[in-house]
Amino acid sequence: MKKITIIISFLLLGTQLIAQNPKVGKMISGKTVFKNAHIFVGNGTEITQGSLVIENGKIAEVSNLDLSTKYAGSFVVDLKGKSIYPGIISPNNSLGLTEIASIRPTSDFQEIGEYNPNVRTLIAFNTDSEVIPTVRSNGVLITQATPEGGIISGRSSIMNLDGWNWEDAVLKADDGVWLNWPSKLTNSFNPATFTREVKKNENYQSKIKEIETFFLQSGTVSPENQYENLKLSAMAGILSGTSRLYLSVSSEKEAIDAISFAKAQKIKYPVLVGAIYSDIVIDLLKQNNIPVLIPSTHRLPESSDSDVWSAYKLPAKLISKGLLVGMYYNDSYWRTRNLPFVAGNAAGHGISKAQALSMITLNNAKILGIDDLVGTIEAGKLATFVVSSGDILDMRTSRIERAYISGKEVLLDDKQKRLAEKYMEKYGLEK
Repeated sequence: MKKITIIISFLLLGTQLIAQNPKVGKMISGKTVFKNAHIFVGNGTEITQGSLVIENGKIAEVSNLDLSTKYAGSFVVDLKGKSIYPGIISPNNSLGLTEIASIRPTSDFQEIGEYNPNVRTLIAFNTDSEVIPTVRSNGVLITQATPEGGIISGRSSIMNLDGWNWEDAVLKADDGVWLNWPSKLTNSFNPATFTREVKKNENYQSKIKEIETFFLQSGTVSPENQYENLKLSAMAGILSGTSRLYLSVSSEKEAIDAISFAKAQKIKYPVLVGAIYSDIVIDLLKQNNIPVLIPSTHRLPESSDSDVWSAYKLPAKLISKGLLVGMYYNDSYWRTRNLPFVAGNAAGHGISKAQALSMITLNNAKILGIDDLVGTIEAGKLATFVVSSGDILDMRTSRIERAYISGKEVLLDDKQKRLAEKYMEKYGLEK
């Protein structure tokens, strides 16, 4: 009887948690005109007193004029004193694939084995995650659900942070394959000296040969035998140039070897990820037209002799040389909500606020291959944007008041806000 009671309690708790999630956004019918807004287009352009018109989930027109007269009879929203920004795009994280990191059954971002290009995060994405609304509240509206582990982790997909299920939320399925480049050094703990020891990885070259062999075998797959080996068949998009190859590296030597590998394999769309030493290989990146995804500015220097501000200065070094630079949040999946703020920190170290915004909107969109759909506030693109009463890059003033994903107005309620309101009311505090 006691066991039955416990089971029923857990079932009721699960029902309660699901019920607490905000409802899925509804598509706005007809035309809607947002006027008197400060529009940050995302490509460096600003419209100080502009209008934005959306219809059927897309942006119909953007202008520095008041369009409410032109579209008479449309629903009009006056945004005087407010700003419109493109929805923030968060690459390379497990949001929607992990609910509680310490509870293994709630995580679905890694499979057994070293070569899993056939693994798709798409079908594992959980739109009912309690974490998603907390991230959305800070203006992050699109995520790249990314696999982890092994050498080839699997295929990522670009997901909207709103939807009934993964089919409803998907923006771009199977956008690329993730390759974790072998580490040139090994880091192990020596219990005798109670210190960590860094040694040369004796298997480094053999692992590279292994990767080369796998790519060579993948090239032998044809339409006639594509179902004989699903792992090799899953590489077709990389070899044909319809998908990205994300090369995750951790040192400059690994970056050089990974770039050389991509060039030798004639990969059309390679992307260097985790490129903390990319400033050392700028010329090589530029010669091969390879974009980079760099981690958050909120991290420690990589070595004892590094500039203490090196993480903050890296975007400026790369952008000044003409590289396409995007940014992701490299800490816990739930902290990806802070992506706008870490990008804003870079604005104080060599780049403008417009460039910082572009890093997490247009640049990320270009790198992920979705810039024809999102990334800027331009006619013809999906109506994915946020309305803020402050600077979206500044944690002190950012206040997201409205959010739209593909023309659907999204509720900005979340569990953390409800708890805050609950206890503020209890203690008679004001917002």
